[in-house]
Amino acid sequence: MNKRASALMAGAATAALLLSACGGGTSSDNTSNNGSTKDSGYNAALDKVLNPSDKKGGTLKLTVHDNPDSLDPAIAYYAQVWNFMKGFYVRSLLTNQAKPGADGLKLVPDLAADMPAIEDGGKKYTFKLKSGLKWEDGSPIKSTDIKYGIERIFATDVINAGPKYLVDVLDEGQKYPGPYKDTDPNHLGLKSVQTPDDSTIIFTLKEPNADFEYLLSMPAASPVPPGKDTGDKYANRPFSSGPYKFETYDQGKKLTLVRNDQWDPKTDSVRKALPDRVEVTYGTAVEEIDNQLLSEEVDLDIAQTGVQQGTQPKLLLNPDKKKNADSPVTGFIRYVAISTKVPPLDNIHCRKAVQYAADKVTLQTARGGPDAGGEIATNMLPPTIAGHDDADDVFNTKSGKPQIDKAKEELAACGHPNGFDTVLATRNAGKEPKTAEALQQALAAVGINAKLDPQDASLYFRSIIGSPSNVHTKGYGLMMAGWGADYPTAAGFLQVLVDSRAISASGNNNYAELSDPSIDALIDQARAEPDPAKNAEIWKQINKKVSESATYLPFTYDKALNYRNPRLTNVFVTQYYGMYDFGSLGVVS
Repeated sequence: MNKRASALMAGAATAALLLSACGGGTSSDNTSNNGSTKDSGYNAALDKVLNPSDKKGGTLKLTVHDNPDSLDPAIAYYAQVWNFMKGFYVRSLLTNQAKPGADGLKLVPDLAADMPAIEDGGKKYTFKLKSGLKWEDGSPIKSTDIKYGIERIFATDVINAGPKYLVDVLDEGQKYPGPYKDTDPNHLGLKSVQTPDDSTIIFTLKEPNADFEYLLSMPAASPVPPGKDTGDKYANRPFSSGPYKFETYDQGKKLTLVRNDQWDPKTDSVRKALPDRVEVTYGTAVEEIDNQLLSEEVDLDIAQTGVQQGTQPKLLLNPDKKKNADSPVTGFIRYVAISTKVPPLDNIHCRKAVQYAADKVTLQTARGGPDAGGEIATNMLPPTIAGHDDADDVFNTKSGKPQIDKAKEELAACGHPNGFDTVLATRNAGKEPKTAEALQQALAAVGINAKLDPQDASLYFRSIIGSPSNVHTKGYGLMMAGWGADYPTAAGFLQVLVDSRAISASGNNNYAELSDPSIDALIDQARAEPDPAKNAEIWKQINKKVSESATYLPFTYDKALNYRNPRLTNVFVTQYYGMYDFGSLGVVS
């Protein structure tokens, strides 16, 4: 194993140890004396596979309230959508291993025949593809298809959302416009990616990047056949490289996947592909989702954000139901982004007033309390990520209680001793409306009047708070948000939220528009540091600077109380996403 691969695995192992330390792998009422989980029961799917089976057949029935942000792998950015597409119809050079516990953080070859050959001090990555890889129409998956799929994310006028890490890493001053404006005859003009033959792809980086292999495991790095690319309409009918393909898709209502008979299980050591069909119903009311779960009409809620507050006692106080539930530490943070561009929150003292006035206990309660909503958060790196430091609590919020006197001092310092008016953006679904109301009430106690503006969840991150111009026009001083790691390192979690160079006109994720040259410089330093321990130390510094800027108000390190239909087989929580691994599931029909 080469040194670079060792470093990446060590970083993943560090993250896994931190998750275990914060309670991610134990149950309060189903553990043995040594803390290991029993074979079945509450939290039993956190560290083992429940109901293992290789039986094929049946229909996996999924439901969700929100529409997907996109089913185009280049645009999608919701974790549950990534989990869905990677499990069923999208493959990439590398992917996370489909196993519970720390093993699930390890990257393994997917389309690639092996891990890459790394040369030139970590600046050159060469992959060979497996033989026998086919698209759903039987045509071979080629290295040029992978290159083209990556090129699509450069076309920001068409692919105007989704993660842009690879653009930053691979453009290298070329200002590549994407394949739609590419003057190369084959639309393969991105110079930093070369395909000398159909089974070889070579990436040449300007500088070493400690997380590059993780970037290649994202759906945005998956192949797309040029002849099937329909631009901004591709989400309506993606072409499958995985074990399932689209049969029907009635947008906003229902999606049905059926087996892709061109997928060869000999080329895929990750996906089980057990159900004959996968059916997803969109737009189900959240209370109805809970009813359908408890009556076992459906198998899982795709959102994986937990049952509603009113349903929690029905699960936790009923042993027959509780044994089919899990409450994992998800690796997500629930937080509020505080704009640096919307007055008066462009003044740091006004932002500090919000930090001190917030009642994190009521926010935690609105999300379900400590067991189902998460632990009080004090900074913007969760305990599952190397670089997290419990001591980073700049505003002394560990107790979760508001500090009214300090909030009033900061209001006076920013020239608004009696408070001010602002707008609080929120999604209109799930636990978020009640959480926003809890924040609104806490801020009102010091005269900060936050008007709620609920928005469509499917557009919320992409074009509502993800558009700086819209944020400024609507006066969104405060924005409810949640975030999980794009990949399980500090860079994969925090960089896109705090790097000023990542601010974009649409699909923006630095919602606060935080711009600090010292943070940007430390990010560059961390990017080139392959040693996991040294890398974590740099990110610890970055995280503290973010806290001191008062631009983000973290309030819970997320947990989600999810119910699993007892007819499911091969059930386990993947640490990579903090949710059940969709692609491993089977059903007892």
